[in-house]
Amino acid sequence: MRADRLVAALLLMQARGRVTAAELAGKLEVSVATARRDLEALSAAGLPVYPQPGRGGGWSLLGGARTDLSGLTEHEAQALFLLAGPAAPDAPELRSALRKLLRALPQTFRDEAEAAAGAVVVDPARWGEPDRERPELVRVLQRATVRRRRVRLVYQGRRGSEPTGRLVDPWGLVDKDDVWYLLAGTERGQRTFRVDRITAAEVTDEEFERPDDFELSRAWAGVVEEMERRRSTVSATVLISARLLPILRDHFGRHFESLGETEDGRVRARVAAPMALTIAEQLAGWGARVEVEEPQEVRDELARIGAELVERNS
Repeated sequence: MRADRLVAALLLMQARGRVTAAELAGKLEVSVATARRDLEALSAAGLPVYPQPGRGGGWSLLGGARTDLSGLTEHEAQALFLLAGPAAPDAPELRSALRKLLRALPQTFRDEAEAAAGAVVVDPARWGEPDRERPELVRVLQRATVRRRRVRLVYQGRRGSEPTGRLVDPWGLVDKDDVWYLLAGTERGQRTFRVDRITAAEVTDEEFERPDDFELSRAWAGVVEEMERRRSTVSATVLISARLLPILRDHFGRHFESLGETEDGRVRARVAAPMALTIAEQLAGWGARVEVEEPQEVRDELARIGAELVERNS
């Protein structure tokens, strides 16, 4: 987890005063390139982390080796604890790191930093659902990602297809609405795997190097953009009453666009989904309160659904 590595890098610089990218890579079991990117990220984020070139150089906190991390401002310390605090109850290593970091902070920062760590609780379970726990497979893949070890997967495709074996380089994991995805390098390039479709995973002793230009957040943004494009291949223009506007906006999310009011006080909007049938199914329950202007295929699907309901319930 990158947040863990950034905290560890700060602690290491606090303890040693100066550290090279190679030394940090050895401690964190990552590549030198990854360690250098982490150090640059700390500096770019505004933390007082600076490189010192030349023989005997490295990266250090402003002011050199000290017994505290007073290079962190009060707001930076609070931001760090707000970010890491919600994950700490389920991560003993992170709890330990936060305790060490708390002791390293100046006394004037400690109370509010400690309060920040407990200011947010993340409860991923919906009302009425049992508590959700992070799948053990996620932890296995996380360790393989950090240690840069290839993984042999057995992956269940969609629509009941036969499971297939894959040898992948785990580049990063993403938790989207409590569904986990693995972004990995394969012989065919970058691929995305739903973790709940992985039926087996064996971590091998083979090492790999993640591409230097790979950034997980940017790569995931590309995956999201492509998936949302596929989810909105069919659009429809509808007329609705103004009071339905927030309901349909919430229902269709980013695939809803308000086009303004009409002369009769209704609202014209555009909605999108993968298929005309999907749009019709989501609009059918509103009856006459929704009028589809176009396309005709959505109107036809609505008419078919209406005829089926009349036949079944007459």
